[in-house]
Amino acid sequence: MTASNHPPDESQLRPAGRPPRGAHPDGHLDSTAQLMNRITSQLGSQLSLVSLNGTRRPEPPALVLVAHGSRDPRTLSTVRTLIERVRELRPHLSVRLGHIELNEPLLPDTLASLDGKADAVLVPLLLSRGYHVKRDIPEMAAAAPRVRTRVAAPLGPHPLLVETLYARLVEAGWRTRMSDSARRASGVVLAAAGSRDPDAAVDTRRTAQLLAERLGVPVVPAYASAAAPTVPAALRALAARGRHRIAVASYFTAPGRFATQCADAAPWIAADPLGDHPAMARLVLHRYDQALATPATTEPELASV
Repeated sequence: MTASNHPPDESQLRPAGRPPRGAHPDGHLDSTAQLMNRITSQLGSQLSLVSLNGTRRPEPPALVLVAHGSRDPRTLSTVRTLIERVRELRPHLSVRLGHIELNEPLLPDTLASLDGKADAVLVPLLLSRGYHVKRDIPEMAAAAPRVRTRVAAPLGPHPLLVETLYARLVEAGWRTRMSDSARRASGVVLAAAGSRDPDAAVDTRRTAQLLAERLGVPVVPAYASAAAPTVPAALRALAARGRHRIAVASYFTAPGRFATQCADAAPWIAADPLGDHPAMARLVLHRYDQALATPATTEPELASV
């Protein structure tokens, strides 16, 4: 695969069918008031870069969102939409995308394109610690010429992920209120990709615990590959405990083969992946800000709230 040496422009990052900024989905332009509000927000972002004595403050380090990459086109579309959400929350911030594999731009090419920007914060679009977070991303960052990098913690575990999982379950049909008998019959399998790294399992179990506290029912972590239990095994374990109303929560950042396989195994409802939920954009910026509060390094920080 030939990687591009130039990051995609905003038109390339807009998902197919999504109207440009300033236009409604039906093709009509925004009202004058809406346009003025947007202009005011953009001017405010620019003014925030100017100090009281009129000199321009140094630009903040670029935020490089590091995605794994997938052959499923829905994955890239979802990541691009998430990037737009991040940009809308912090318009003055330079937000880039780099992939570990399978999709362009690859992370080394994105870092090479940052000529003139001395600093960058790499935020893994990954949900737990594992080989990619501990080895692949730091090694790619260390090899980048003329760019000082910080590698942020993976997104999980974190309460914002739990709120997103909860929202996706409710969208799929999970009842926010249920009788005691229905609650005693209910359970959730938290379906994740899986890793051979024991720290990844620790992080996923922590997310399962937080989600169980949020829902008030047992939540069993399960994996699509490389770890146990599998999703079918976790479903059987819950059923053996008298839990016959079992939902599958999709602990994946975007649609893909593993997410689809796990959803297909659901005996009741299956939630969509985390995707471009607004809480995900806030979490990306939270990890970025956390990394800025630590000394510059290419080693990833441990996930924390």
